[in-house]
Amino acid sequence: MAQKAVVSLTTGLEDIEKVTVAFLVAVGGAETGRDTLMFLTQEAVRLALPGVATGIGCDGCPSLESLVERYHAAGGRYFVCPICVESRKIDAATLIDGAELNGTIPMWNWIGDGGATTFSY
Repeated sequence: MAQKAVVSLTTGLEDIEKVTVAFLVAVGGAETGRDTLMFLTQEAVRLALPGVATGIGCDGCPSLESLVERYHAAGGRYFVCPICVESRKIDAATLIDGAELNGTIPMWNWIGDGGATTFSY
């Protein structure tokens, strides 16, 4: 079984419930000991900015703030698409802890030869 997990997320707060599901999957991977990476593209890149990943996606859902905290505490990382950041005129110096500008080649290098379980939202 692959010991790495990649959660690819393209959606931002325009679909907070989908974002919540993606974070639940990522938190589950990280908290069970898998090296876990969230690859944020399109509008999801905004979630890597301080104070953006907030709110509750549904009745009974945990808050995005709590999921971000749990993901960080479990060692989860974010690769944030540099093309998407540039096109949105986002200052990459302001990304949250654990987030770094990296595209597809660094993601493939991170996955390596051992493979990874992947999820896409």
